[in-house]
Amino acid sequence: MQKLINGIREFQRRLTPEGRARFERLAEVQTPDCLFVACSDSRVVPSLVASTDPGDLFVIRNVGNIVPTLDSAPERAAVEFALISLKVRDIVVCGHSNCGAMRAALDRSLAPDAPHLQGWLDQVRPSIDRLDSSPDMSLPLHDRLSQQNVLQQLDHLRSFPEVQERLQAGTVRIHGWWFDIGRAEVQVYDEGARRFVPIC
Repeated sequence: MQKLINGIREFQRRLTPEGRARFERLAEVQTPDCLFVACSDSRVVPSLVASTDPGDLFVIRNVGNIVPTLDSAPERAAVEFALISLKVRDIVVCGHSNCGAMRAALDRSLAPDAPHLQGWLDQVRPSIDRLDSSPDMSLPLHDRLSQQNVLQQLDHLRSFPEVQERLQAGTVRIHGWWFDIGRAEVQVYDEGARRFVPIC
């Protein structure tokens, strides 16, 4: 906790007049360019990885960067808000290497001690079923699942009427990203190559 408190003090100390003016503007309105769906993993920091400023990203974070198909899911409400109210032009689903959620989904040993987590990770089952068509078969199984899970969540997004409508109109684009933590490298899914390639 002390690290957080020290960080807040440092943030206040380093805040420039331009930075204060930015926050004054942001206090009135937000106009993010992108809805960014990321894992809750502490090593994945969307604004750091993408070098964005406050107000640039509307972020959904959960265990395993999952986009549930249930109408009642909070993530579904966030997608609607991003598209309808904020009018974002891009949606990114970003998975990552060595994801604990993907390891747990494969292991399925958490059920007795973490029934809520296991219930949540049951949503990864369709991605597990698609592992034979993984973009990169040379990766460890949990990383292959992580990449396949990104593609599955893109399919979920495409199934939402509010996303379908905007895709057809050309007013929104969706992207699959994968963050290789060890290399500090972000990869994007290339539809033509049918694999994740580094963003250059």
